[in-house]
Amino acid sequence: MTDQIIWLNAPGDITQFRVEHHRCEPPGDGEITIRHQAIGTNFLDVYHRKGIYPMPSYPAVIGAEAAGIVEDVGPGVSVFQKGDRVAYAGPPIGAYRSTRNIAAERAIKLPDAVSAKTAASSLLKGMTAYMLLKKTYNVGAGTQVLIHAAAGGLGSILVRWARSLDATVIGTVGSSEKAALAASYGADHLIVGRGADIVADVKRLTNGLGVDVAYDGIGGDTLLKSIRSVRPFGMAVTIGQAAGAIPPVPVEELRRGKALCHPSIMAWCADIGQYREAALAAVRAMEIGIVSQIGAEYRLADVAKAHGEMESGRSAGSILLIP
Repeated sequence: MTDQIIWLNAPGDITQFRVEHHRCEPPGDGEITIRHQAIGTNFLDVYHRKGIYPMPSYPAVIGAEAAGIVEDVGPGVSVFQKGDRVAYAGPPIGAYRSTRNIAAERAIKLPDAVSAKTAASSLLKGMTAYMLLKKTYNVGAGTQVLIHAAAGGLGSILVRWARSLDATVIGTVGSSEKAALAASYGADHLIVGRGADIVADVKRLTNGLGVDVAYDGIGGDTLLKSIRSVRPFGMAVTIGQAAGAIPPVPVEELRRGKALCHPSIMAWCADIGQYREAALAAVRAMEIGIVSQIGAEYRLADVAKAHGEMESGRSAGSILLIP
């Protein structure tokens, strides 16, 4: 049987994608073959495509998460059998294909309550949320949290998870439609519009103090606004640059004891123990409804259209590729 594979010829725009057919090799020692039912997309994929985070060589296959059915089991694998429902996320990159061989230790069995589409849209984002809310800064009852893009794929999970921890959530969104979505996820307060005075609004909502922690995946000049929205001895966390590269941050911005953190879920996942801890936490969260909404679905061969929509910011929630 031959299967689809999406090659990235070189770093660049969406024209660098190339669709081919390939024959999946039998799984090696300690590996399983997964037939993908859904492939998740993340802004990380855009960074890989553009070469902001370059691949080791080209042509390359990108993509950091997927879910499907175990189709074959390699020597030395006893914890999986054909027909098991599984998902995976994180390194090694290479999910943009219809079948894939991966190390069995990186696969997570899915409970009946979690569909392949839910897992593919939410696993990596859920793992990221776990890292951000429990490891980067220990969010709990009474913590005041600022979450940018609160209606997006990661933002929606962060809002739901933070509220489940009894935190107070201030979200930013670009439109009234996205504000309604973020409110439905549980955000306590919303700052609407790209021209909003985020710092002033946050100070108003926190009686002039600022939030305990701000999660910023926007980048550009938004990071300074996030830092200025944090209380003394609070933390700003930079996790992406959807709006552009982050300019140098003067150390003076951290006066009064503020901290700036730049965690990486891919670095976290490089350790298999940490990876499985975060993945299992994310699956447990999915079981109680802490998931990313699916904003759009595209055929795997239409990956260029999916990336175009992801970068446009039109879609609220996650975008899936369906083989």
